[in-house]
Amino acid sequence: MPLNIDLHTHSFFSGDGVSSPEEMIASARRKGLHGFALTDHNTCKGIDYLLKKGLMREDGLPVDGFLIIPGVEISTDDGHLLCLGVTLPNMKGEPALEVCHAIHERGGLAIPAHPYDYFRAGIRQSVIETLPIDAMEVFNAATTFQHCNARAYKYAGAHGLPMTAGSDAHHERAIGTAYTVLDTDELSLENVMRQILQKNQLVMHPLTRFDKLRKTWNNWMRLRWRRNRKRHREE
Repeated sequence: MPLNIDLHTHSFFSGDGVSSPEEMIASARRKGLHGFALTDHNTCKGIDYLLKKGLMREDGLPVDGFLIIPGVEISTDDGHLLCLGVTLPNMKGEPALEVCHAIHERGGLAIPAHPYDYFRAGIRQSVIETLPIDAMEVFNAATTFQHCNARAYKYAGAHGLPMTAGSDAHHERAIGTAYTVLDTDELSLENVMRQILQKNQLVMHPLTRFDKLRKTWNNWMRLRWRRNRKRHREE
């Protein structure tokens, strides 16, 4: 049974995200997704929130036919790294190799996010070659230049790495722009994690210019708020 899963999304727990987890779920359902990975920046607060709300289960089974995959996008010292299937403490600024080890110790998958997109902290190839990664994000809908996705696709193909696609949505409107089609018999965290490591179909559409502009604006406003907050503390 083909399952449509967006493997890279952000809620307002990311800081630069806009939508609530509930809004993300509602939008994903409308678009025909069977689930998504919640990969907020350097925090798993969204996962804790969903568990408390009963919108996600500890045993990895879906709620009302919809599956949330626990995850996080870590801003490592070498670039952004997706952790799928488990939660992590805040490891922002740690070496990517140490983060990979922490992910594997917990039974998760380590996947470079938007590699080659150095405008968005993609991990460089010289570092990727030293990491025990499990798959490669070969299509990120928010990538600055499409040739970055093409380079990731070429690298993964040459090295026999499983490939994933995700929207990198920071707003409910953008979720499902890109996703991975997983052919598995059961909608569960265990089966989905196993199937990610296989050859899968990818649905690859870039974000619209409007959604990219919205994402850039949100990032700018977040940085401005942080600078103002720091200045007020110093006064």
